[in-house]
Amino acid sequence: MRVYSTLSRRLEELPEPPGPIRMYFCGPTVYQRAHIGNARPFVLGMWLRAWLRERGYEATLVHNITDVNDKIYDAAPGASAELAAQATEWYLQDTSDLGLGMPDELPKATDAIPSIVRFIGQLVDSGHAYAVEGDVYFRVASDPGYGRLSGQRPDQVEEQEPNPLKEDPRDFALWKANKPGEDTAWEAPWGRGRPGWHIECSAMAEDAFGPVFEIHGGGLDLVFPHHENEVAQSLALGHEFARVWMHNGMVGGMGGDKMSKSLGNDVSLRNVLDTWGREVALMFFLGAHWRKPIEFGDEVLVQAKAQVDTFRNFFLDEQPGDEGGEEVLDGELAAVLDDDFNTPEALALFHAWRDREEWVSLRWGLGLFGLGSLTEVEQAPAEVAELAEQRREARDARDFAGADRLRDEIAAAGWEVRDVAEPPGYRLVRRS
Repeated sequence: MRVYSTLSRRLEELPEPPGPIRMYFCGPTVYQRAHIGNARPFVLGMWLRAWLRERGYEATLVHNITDVNDKIYDAAPGASAELAAQATEWYLQDTSDLGLGMPDELPKATDAIPSIVRFIGQLVDSGHAYAVEGDVYFRVASDPGYGRLSGQRPDQVEEQEPNPLKEDPRDFALWKANKPGEDTAWEAPWGRGRPGWHIECSAMAEDAFGPVFEIHGGGLDLVFPHHENEVAQSLALGHEFARVWMHNGMVGGMGGDKMSKSLGNDVSLRNVLDTWGREVALMFFLGAHWRKPIEFGDEVLVQAKAQVDTFRNFFLDEQPGDEGGEEVLDGELAAVLDDDFNTPEALALFHAWRDREEWVSLRWGLGLFGLGSLTEVEQAPAEVAELAEQRREARDARDFAGADRLRDEIAAAGWEVRDVAEPPGYRLVRRS
């Protein structure tokens, strides 16, 4: 299997199964409800782990939570810890409701403070970092390869965190002295304070996997400065760090006039799930290659829902046979997913399987992406089944007004009654 790496700017071959394949995907800074764009690296990581395990790999996914950060302080002055805890619970609930399971580990930055302090101390001792009035900064000039990930020229890097006391405007913060209104702080050799953003992920990744692992993932917006700085501070200690860097494309259309009217301009993951359902959200992501940008809005959601309905109706309207399909494990689907994890091609293949009535293959393939529910025929509750039976009797008695009334009652209960030729003459289907 091979995937594109931002670091090498080419497709990189993964080790042969069983690997291992250790993956660290950057998670959210928790100060509000996650939006649909925040869900893309989570979904990519969960899908990739599922596929790697299907292919025989020992795959592990770590997805961090940044729960101490300037954005959290700004959002809740004096109460950032409470907001971070609440927003973390929101994120865990919302991503859980995608139905993909959860990562193997979900480390929080606040739980990694001892490792972070130790990491910074090593950078200071080695001359790659320096303290000034309670802050600690990484010396960018100490890394001759700075810019290797993002392509930024070191002589053109703009100042990220202004401070006239820094040796070099390009230097970035590893530790920040506690300021008025900041309600969380920890003791460190340089004074009471809290970590900078970039050092958190280097420390949490090494806590999980050691100094080297296979894949680091996250949104394209993290390439610079976040991931560039992660690489610099980790390599400064002689660590190889991540071998492959996967950066997913951004989700557009979430601002201005393009925002979704169906969502009332609320593009939180929670609102998308409540309004459109998790299956539509997953189909939305499935239709775009992970490296490409994807536009979000009502039109694409309608298209995603149409595909969801197409697959669901396929399993509702027909009775699947028992023909084989397990050979696709090393065949058609592997050909597209092993080549840079091409989910749009996988989706096209699923439609081809539907056209060819390859039930087993389609059920298995949809299940890999958390869409196995589309293949399940839900049984109506007894009270709805009784209404459907009464409607059949009314139609047999040519009481069409009564049959229409019963059909409306069934619809009000969330079900659709469809007339079919085989006994008992109708089928009950959950309304989407």
